[in-house]
Amino acid sequence: MNNLSNLEPKEVFKWFYEINQHPRSSGNEKEISDFLVNFAKERNLEVYQDEILNVIIKKPGTPGYENSETVIIQGHMDMVCVKTDDSCHNFDIDPIEMIVDGDILRANKTTLGGDDGIAVAYGLAILDADDIPHPPIELLVTTNEETGMDGAMALTSEHLSGTRLLNLDTEEEGCFLVSCSGGSNIDSIFEVERESTNSKAYELVISGLKGGHSGAEIHMQRGNSIKLAARILHSIKKDIVLASIDGGIKHNAVPSFTKAVFTCDNYAELKDSVEKLIDDIKEEYRVEEPDLNISVQDSNTTETYTKDLSNRLINFLMVLPDGVQYMSKDIDGLVQTSLNNAIISEIDGKLVLVTSVRSASTSSLREILNRIASLCEAFGANSKEYASYPAWQYEAESKLRDISVETYEELFGKAPEISSIHAGLECGLLKGILPDTEMISFGPDIKDAHTPLEHMSISSVERMWKFTKKLLENLK
Repeated sequence: MNNLSNLEPKEVFKWFYEINQHPRSSGNEKEISDFLVNFAKERNLEVYQDEILNVIIKKPGTPGYENSETVIIQGHMDMVCVKTDDSCHNFDIDPIEMIVDGDILRANKTTLGGDDGIAVAYGLAILDADDIPHPPIELLVTTNEETGMDGAMALTSEHLSGTRLLNLDTEEEGCFLVSCSGGSNIDSIFEVERESTNSKAYELVISGLKGGHSGAEIHMQRGNSIKLAARILHSIKKDIVLASIDGGIKHNAVPSFTKAVFTCDNYAELKDSVEKLIDDIKEEYRVEEPDLNISVQDSNTTETYTKDLSNRLINFLMVLPDGVQYMSKDIDGLVQTSLNNAIISEIDGKLVLVTSVRSASTSSLREILNRIASLCEAFGANSKEYASYPAWQYEAESKLRDISVETYEELFGKAPEISSIHAGLECGLLKGILPDTEMISFGPDIKDAHTPLEHMSISSVERMWKFTKKLLENLK
């Protein structure tokens, strides 16, 4: 099993290794979904695979648990596929190359896939074992969670009967999530208008940013490459014409790279002021973004946007809000409302900016969406909302939560943190089809998810494996 063979718990890392041998980027989950189906069939377990490749595997309760309430173990099979600029990894065909570094498991210049492959590995280890006491199990593994929760959106309750659900998609050990934000994506769409040019061209490149999950890590105030590019372009707006701008790759990842091409007839006169602004920005982000790199180099182009479009676009990007907007009044330190300007690119003759908006408050979410739509209207663009998902509301009474807390205290001698997350969890959607099912979310320590720096604590995986097994035993 390569360099994971000696890791504990062996039964979990065995399946994590196997999962990472299969391509599983969002939208490319056929192979991993079929792998799960074959796993079930080889063990004569009941299995259901729907049209969009969600998989449900059922296992009866062990002796003494046959009549216990059915427990749903839930996670998603897809992963965010991001690599470093110098990586040659092909996520469509290459297995994830994993590296053990002390207590850390990471990948070689790519995302690791711990989010949420570790949930699937836990589930398979439970289904494969014959020595773990547990109630009847329904392992639910969904698709396309990272790009809009398409799998969870398409689910019905037809093949699910569990009244207790363990979502294994939390990335902080000892933190039990009991609610989450809702959200929506909104596109800002500019019609592309071009004109020929003989002016000298330049390329602005923003790189070296950490990026990160636009919900779980938005409070860290990491640099957004699209917004930083806008600041620099805006400072010389009167003297330039934008030819192109492209940045970001995932709607739920803070963009770490943006490139913009512009023309200018007098850049030599502007160079000192641009370099001064670049130095100021680097100083501003020196703590959180020590590897930030901003460069302006010679380029070439025969066409630009019209001057009117260039001005409107630069002004729009400059005034567009980004990052944390409101903090929660209920939970100390929790972000209530935020937005991430995630991807900007040309698509079919249109320049499209994808913005992901999150909030625990429905009214606050609507405010930000309306604000973006109003800005689009003011700057001559269209807007389109899509991929909305509901919040998971906190429940004052929960026997599952009580047993989970008691189990954690029994094992580790301390109370877990009961919290909410400023990100979408599938629990919000699953609660819609399973309204009487109690839910809780937990998992091992995973850091820098959605970036090539993603890493997972090996000892934390082992501790949360012990917890998961003990919790199942206590849910008799």
